[in-house]
Amino acid sequence: MEMVGKVCLPLLLPYPPPSTSRPSIATVVNDFNSTSHSRTRLHIGKSSSDPNSGKPWCNHHLSSSGQHILNALLHSSTVDSIHLDHILGPLFIQPHPHPTHLSRDILAIIKALGFRKKTELALSVFDWVRNHHGCSNLLTGSAIAVIVNILGKAGRVSSAASLLRTLENDGFEIDVYAYTCLITAYASKGRYNDAVSVFNKMQRDGCTPTLITYNSILNVYGKMGMPWFRVTSLVESMKTNGVAPDLYTYNTLITCCRCGSLYKEAVNVLDMIKSAGFVPDRVTYNALLDVFAKSRRPEEALQVLKDMESNGFSPTAVTYNSLISAHVRGGLLEEASRLKIQMVEKGIKPDVFTYTTLFSGFEKAGKDEFAFKVYEEMKAEGCKPNICTFNALIKMHGKRGKFVKMMNVFEDIKECGCSPDIVTWNTLLAVFGQNEMDSEVAGVFKEMKRSGFVPERDTFNTLISAYSRCGSIDQAMSVYKSMLEAGVAPDLSTYNAVLAALARGGFWEQSEKIIAEMKDGWCKPNELTYSSLLNAYANGKEIEKMKALGEEIYSGSIETHPVLLKTLVLEAGGVQGQ
Repeated sequence: MEMVGKVCLPLLLPYPPPSTSRPSIATVVNDFNSTSHSRTRLHIGKSSSDPNSGKPWCNHHLSSSGQHILNALLHSSTVDSIHLDHILGPLFIQPHPHPTHLSRDILAIIKALGFRKKTELALSVFDWVRNHHGCSNLLTGSAIAVIVNILGKAGRVSSAASLLRTLENDGFEIDVYAYTCLITAYASKGRYNDAVSVFNKMQRDGCTPTLITYNSILNVYGKMGMPWFRVTSLVESMKTNGVAPDLYTYNTLITCCRCGSLYKEAVNVLDMIKSAGFVPDRVTYNALLDVFAKSRRPEEALQVLKDMESNGFSPTAVTYNSLISAHVRGGLLEEASRLKIQMVEKGIKPDVFTYTTLFSGFEKAGKDEFAFKVYEEMKAEGCKPNICTFNALIKMHGKRGKFVKMMNVFEDIKECGCSPDIVTWNTLLAVFGQNEMDSEVAGVFKEMKRSGFVPERDTFNTLISAYSRCGSIDQAMSVYKSMLEAGVAPDLSTYNAVLAALARGGFWEQSEKIIAEMKDGWCKPNELTYSSLLNAYANGKEIEKMKALGEEIYSGSIETHPVLLKTLVLEAGGVQGQ
């Protein structure tokens, strides 16, 4: 299927030699080395060395010479090694420069260049100091952390990682702040496994994580869909190391509950927040709403809204979007539509996520007429479609077998100034998989990788389901194996996709092992999980096991659900008819 060098420095500085009243660079460096036996960190935001208290850079306490050099750097049209010698040299020959003040000026200059998004220039200044004979000790832990942060924000994560490795090999001591900046940079680019690797390395090297480090890696765990026991183990390790969780930690913990639909655990975290003496904030309530939305618990979501308002927090578009999502997932489309009206009455303007969520809900229910009404209203309100909207349109046309229209929407994405994202590719994979078009599945997957997309959990989930529907159970299980080998943690959707594949072949023993694995990993089975197990028993002719599971369902040991009861009745009827 066809788918659309190190900086070169002269031995002598090119400007005139300093007068006898001014120390040479070598003298300054010798003074610095004699008074500073190790690289120390200027604690940004925690001492008088940072008057900005962690806020965006300003020029307070930058020496007059440092300010002059910064201006020269900013106004220079060309900055190479020769120009840097001319510009930076005077900083070292000012009258009696104190080594600590000199180091602080270098840090401030690099930070200022980063704030002005002069990434390459900031790196050039850093390298000039690092490579100049005897000057590397002027680079403090703060300077290293700042340059890593600058590179990370510029999207140059690999460059940041390479720089840290080089500095470490050159004998620089990499502190927790630099490691934390690299973890954050990796996380911002979705390179979660790399972020975890850095976290593990810093601990092996005896570098103790800070609160910010723990919060950053906890956020990564949530993005990766780590099993709940791994998440809680990290928090316990944090406490053991004497680092007390803050409200951000607890809010992130609630967010981690979203992946496995762990709404009961999320409520427990809310209790922990109150027990620890913190007051839930807007982020807390919105995170809790998101968990209830993913868990299809609209009634509990509405109660969170009431609690939120009673505690003085006005709902936002994010709040209502989570509420609408909860009702859409629960099939309560009329109630979801009323919530959209309610948010307008409260002066909250529906956004593209509001409309797209409603559109997707009506599309999933087969109510195309209502779906298009939502889409037309969205355009009439001047709300520009985003990639999520296009993905929903692709899904709708694909589910109805309108592949030409589906691919037309795919082309429209580029014409509207958007770019296909990982969800776009996953949606195409799902559509072709559901229609048992295995050659198209392989073609889309190949094109996706050619476009530079790395398969992530949802991609693997989609491929497992796609090959399962095509009857290629061995291929589906091979994808699952590849997913685990790639270090991607399975989530509830993964397990359900694998169980659905196993059920088609009647592989009930493997299904039982998967469910045991889920429970061990604190991934709570849902109605789809047990429906697949019933299917596996039925297809494997395990009548007694099916009856035993049915008794657990009817007794309430397993939470009942209309989908589960329907499956039980259908499978029982099918077995009796054989």
